[in-house]
Amino acid sequence: MTPAGLSRDVSTTAKRTALISGASISGPALAYWLHRSGYAVTVVEKAGALRDGGYPIDIRGTATEVVRRMGILPQVRDAHLDARRCTFLNADGGEVASLTPRAVAGGVEGQDLEVRRGDLAAILYALVRHDVEFLFGDSIDILGPAPSGQGVDVTFRSGKQRTFDLVVGADGMHSRTRESLFGPEEQFHRYLGYCFAIFTMPNTFGLSREVMVWNTPGRAAALYAVGDDELHAFLNFHRPQPPLDALRDPDAQRDLVATVFAGAGWEVPGMVSAMRDADDLFFDTAGQIRMPHWSSGRVALVGDAAYAPSFLTGQGTSLALVGAYMLANALATHRDHAVAFAAYERDTREFVAMNQALVDNGAATLFPITARALEQRNALLRDLVTMPSATARPAHSALALPEFGSMR
Repeated sequence: MTPAGLSRDVSTTAKRTALISGASISGPALAYWLHRSGYAVTVVEKAGALRDGGYPIDIRGTATEVVRRMGILPQVRDAHLDARRCTFLNADGGEVASLTPRAVAGGVEGQDLEVRRGDLAAILYALVRHDVEFLFGDSIDILGPAPSGQGVDVTFRSGKQRTFDLVVGADGMHSRTRESLFGPEEQFHRYLGYCFAIFTMPNTFGLSREVMVWNTPGRAAALYAVGDDELHAFLNFHRPQPPLDALRDPDAQRDLVATVFAGAGWEVPGMVSAMRDADDLFFDTAGQIRMPHWSSGRVALVGDAAYAPSFLTGQGTSLALVGAYMLANALATHRDHAVAFAAYERDTREFVAMNQALVDNGAATLFPITARALEQRNALLRDLVTMPSATARPAHSALALPEFGSMR
């Protein structure tokens, strides 16, 4: 079954083929728009099935307009988590301030949305699964130009070989597609001074639709209850240099986090203990990907693979959705892929740069690394409690989306 509104935009010329690596957010979103413009799309995903669950993510500003144009805004609104309170605690677990999440993070009530990552991925997959070929449990092994010069030869990990007109890496911050084309991640990675661990744990605290955040200088622990039973735990800490030895070793990650949070108050010891047993632990550094170019030949990058902004901005998902739209729109407008890729970069880069710059404009103030900075942050939070409600400030930078296929 073809989603409503697609067939009218599909060209009657021979279909071009596109391979997308990654089936999380930007990959399926790009698949939707490429299919709409007449591409035969294949998505390859190394996981054996669509990944469910996952931490809450934000859809803001321009990205909300993208999902509206995709026809899935009602489903996304139905999945909105709508947290009620965000309570900040001191070292001993005493309350510093309790506010609405919007007062803390910015945004526009009724427009900005927060959903589970897995819920958004499932909505996107359901939108395209009948029109797009999905290859789960496989990944790209080797990329190379086709002998004819008119495509990309792809060898998959499974040993299968195929040729596509275009290939797009939508495979995240640690993109293998990017590494195979442009070289090691280190040359594009901007470390922001933090490491974090995310996992789920039993909700034995009676929390519901609320966030609790504990801080000491350079350390933060948060519990986010998205419902009565589902509890996401978050442990974040400052480290001047990235712990490269721990990034690929889960046991070393657990040991590092336990060492950093030794002696911490509130519920942190129980969180560390739950982390030891968690089977869904995700550990990484807070960082950005900054590249001079997002394409090479017939291969392009989108989302975190090209311009990860870091969780500190709250803009990763929104950039992924907007970037997918802008890339597909450029390809729908310009049949020459080189011209399209250049237009994609030209028309999207400023939006990316403004959102990445949020980390330099106060986005990290929720995680102070000195006692003085923590005192200042707490004073600001208390002021927000006593101040009358003001017009909401956007938590993002906006981009005027062109009508699909009309970019100039």
